[in-house]
Amino acid sequence: MGFFEDNVAAKIERENTLKENHSLWVEKYRPLSLDDFIGNELLKKKSAEYIKNNDLPHLLFFGKAGGGKTTLAKLLTLNMNCDKLYVNASDENSVDDVRTKIKGFAGTVGFSDLKVAILDECDFLSMNAQAALRNLMETYSKTTRFILTCNYVERVASPIVSRCQVFELIPPSKKDVAKRLITILSKEGIKYNAEDVVFIVNSYYPDIRKMINTMQMQVSDGELKIDKKSITDYDHKLKIINLLEDKNKTKKDTYKEIRQILADNAMSDFTDMYHLLYNNIDDFAPGNTAPVILIISDMAYKSAFSVDKEINFISTIIQILDKIK
Repeated sequence: MGFFEDNVAAKIERENTLKENHSLWVEKYRPLSLDDFIGNELLKKKSAEYIKNNDLPHLLFFGKAGGGKTTLAKLLTLNMNCDKLYVNASDENSVDDVRTKIKGFAGTVGFSDLKVAILDECDFLSMNAQAALRNLMETYSKTTRFILTCNYVERVASPIVSRCQVFELIPPSKKDVAKRLITILSKEGIKYNAEDVVFIVNSYYPDIRKMINTMQMQVSDGELKIDKKSITDYDHKLKIINLLEDKNKTKKDTYKEIRQILADNAMSDFTDMYHLLYNNIDDFAPGNTAPVILIISDMAYKSAFSVDKEINFISTIIQILDKIK
């Protein structure tokens, strides 16, 4: 075994040791190899080539929260012989952060031939910071590569996007996610009912991170005991679905309570909400699924161009209520 294999093996062994003692399941069961990473088979094949060649281009991963973007970025650097810098751009997003921390990493001599900087949630970078980052990507491209992750690729400046190979991480199927949750429960020796696992998947899909955290929170005395009301109350988005399902509430009361939820939680982006409405349509709109799907489709499209997305979403709710109550 050569130095490269020794170095990577040592890193993975070190990470495994840290994971074994981690109390948070979301970290304890974060995949360290491509074999454990579920979904996105074509991207996994490309990633295997990067690892084999110990080289990669600038990469930009985008997709839903909790879908594995950060996990894949960290997995790549773990399995390559490279120096790594991790920056959460939602916390360090100014031009000074880019010019000091990131430039300092890119501009110094490393221990390995390749350096990789992971900029997590790069859509939070200011425009000046993105301009500085673009220059760094050009200047240090011979020795330093960048892996950028974001939820909203449209918020990333086009000159940065054009310098990257861009991949959307598609959520794995609900079946594959449920299998992963069951594997975690089995390894932890937790008793469970399959129906409870399905409820968690349906409630939070495609956010795998939130599913795992919720599942751990709902374990008591070695058993998964789902309190559906507490899960609904915990997540304001699910409360909206629950209100739509409640046939005992009038149209007026449902509308008022949903508006209050939006105000209390200062919601500004409703992309996930449209997906949640669609995924739960059989529960709150039985017998009216076709017309409600048309409403969701039309209003989700209009939301992309709307100046006030909350008004657009409230309009969606009003139209849905007209169909179901």
